[in-house]
Amino acid sequence: MPHAGLMNEQSLGPVKGPFQRARLHIRGGKRRLRQGKTSAGIVTLYDALLAAMEWYVNAPEHRSSLSIGGDSDLMNDRNVYSLLVRSRVLDGKFDFLGFDSLTEIALNEEMPAYDYRELLDGIESVMTQLGVMPFDEASLPPEDPKTF
Repeated sequence: MPHAGLMNEQSLGPVKGPFQRARLHIRGGKRRLRQGKTSAGIVTLYDALLAAMEWYVNAPEHRSSLSIGGDSDLMNDRNVYSLLVRSRVLDGKFDFLGFDSLTEIALNEEMPAYDYRELLDGIESVMTQLGVMPFDEASLPPEDPKTF
């Protein structure tokens, strides 16, 4: 993954770690898409989204605005996305279930003909709503050109 060797997520903790991973994976996922590594780019962006959602629900300043019920399973990514929509953090326009299914396909096969532009627009919209984007890529550790 694009964050390998660029950060120690454990030492950053449950809030700063996922936040940094999300940004590194946004950058890495976009790079992979530009390089024609479509499946790897999709999987990387999926991890970026999961990290961003993890950051959001773990950040103390966000907890009070979340509609967390007694049956909310915050370990289930679909539930977390639904929670963020229910809490009006996200507008719900992004097809998370479709992205989840697409990622399953991308994990098992290369998808060179897939037009990812609409997907990338959706991911960027969600990341903006969460507050992960925009960001200055120069603020991130430099990428290792040897990474996939």
